[in-house]
Amino acid sequence: MILRLRQGWERLSIYLPVLLMGMLALGTWWLVRNAPKAPQAAVARAPTHEPDYFMRTFSIKTFDATGRLESEIVGDVARHYLDTDTLEIDKARMRSVTPEGRVTTATANRALTNSDGSEVQLFGNAIVTRESQSRPGQAPQPRLEFRGEFLHAWLNTERVKSDQPVTLTRGSDRFTADSMDYDNLDQIVQLKGRVRGMLMPGTSPGSR
Repeated sequence: MILRLRQGWERLSIYLPVLLMGMLALGTWWLVRNAPKAPQAAVARAPTHEPDYFMRTFSIKTFDATGRLESEIVGDVARHYLDTDTLEIDKARMRSVTPEGRVTTATANRALTNSDGSEVQLFGNAIVTRESQSRPGQAPQPRLEFRGEFLHAWLNTERVKSDQPVTLTRGSDRFTADSMDYDNLDQIVQLKGRVRGMLMPGTSPGSR
């Protein structure tokens, strides 16, 4: 009898490590299954083209390091879009002043401007005006006015462009065209398509 027990114990001792490993694996599986799950990290969502804030009957002014007024934007309603960092404005009225004192204004039924107001697209009854300015020792710059249903203006570089019909009034002269690209710094204007002009007598050729 003792011999049989000893033989049985020896056989059991052979399989004991396997049994222990099985029990350990089973316990580990149970713990993993019942352990609380770690919270999943929130998936970052790409910004959508929807307004993230609104403004009503507002005025925004920007100044340079010396406190000089650079630009002002006024409107009835504004919607900011985070994905493009642009501001859409209803009944927009804008004013920009260069370091030399040249004043440019812009109005439209609707405007789309970048974050600092230096670039603006004007839609519906769009008007951009550069006021006349006196220059020491030179002929004064005549008043310039651009009109159209769409105008794209870069106020800091004094450029106005449109791929739609426009009317350009320079002093008392008047031009119309199907499209236009005007660069005041380079003193170049390109009128394309059906171009018509009316030059009033008495206009100084040196006025630009």
